[in-house]
Amino acid sequence: MGRLEGRVAIVTGASWGIGAAAAEAYAREGASVVVNNLPEDRMDTLAESVVERINQSGGKAIKVPADISVPEEVERLVAVAEKTFGDVSILVANAAYSERGPWNEIPIEQWDRTMGVNLRGTFLCARAVYPGMLRLGYGSIITLTSVTVDLGMAGFLDYVSSKSGIIGLTRALAREVGGDAIRVNSVMPGAIRTEQEVELNFDERELALLSAERQSIPRRGYAEDLAGTFVYLASDDSAFVTGQVITVDGGWIHH
Repeated sequence: MGRLEGRVAIVTGASWGIGAAAAEAYAREGASVVVNNLPEDRMDTLAESVVERINQSGGKAIKVPADISVPEEVERLVAVAEKTFGDVSILVANAAYSERGPWNEIPIEQWDRTMGVNLRGTFLCARAVYPGMLRLGYGSIITLTSVTVDLGMAGFLDYVSSKSGIIGLTRALAREVGGDAIRVNSVMPGAIRTEQEVELNFDERELALLSAERQSIPRRGYAEDLAGTFVYLASDDSAFVTGQVITVDGGWIHH
């Protein structure tokens, strides 16, 4: 039996990259997985591929499109998960939105969208799974921050601000729900090579060079490099760990 046998997980933004890696890792450990994606054709197709890989490998997964910045859609996401598999004991609030550009040229609409998906969406998802975790008597909520918070990276002011807020949310929520046997932790990925990074037009050669120069492990990180951390935080192996930010960046930032 896997470490997550009999448990139900929701992974938001699981069409590709880190979310997909977490979803597939959970399925390998025995969890039933709800793969969430933004309701648009491309993300639907990518999410369906994740679900197919899980099911064809003997796991259990469904796809539930939902915009996590919208309260009604989050409630529907959790309701479908509970109807299909039962109460959710694992939430990975991974879905994120970002654009590049000078800070003083960020449109208000972009700022609101970034905060809506990244910060409000994390809050909405945590609130929606909370009743089920209470019924179960345990749960693990895993948020996603970013190494850009420690770096103060230019060109992503709204994104970095939202990811900083997620750290505060994680720590405060851990205090709120610790007495309910619900743990809340955050994963801080470093320079992870994902499809989204490609779409944001980063220079791969430059990033590979920077990784080699600045990281203790001199190579690019990939989504699969985070899978073990997600399993650890979802499982009983981390039963006494809450309110923490776990950095997975190849030793770029040292604390």
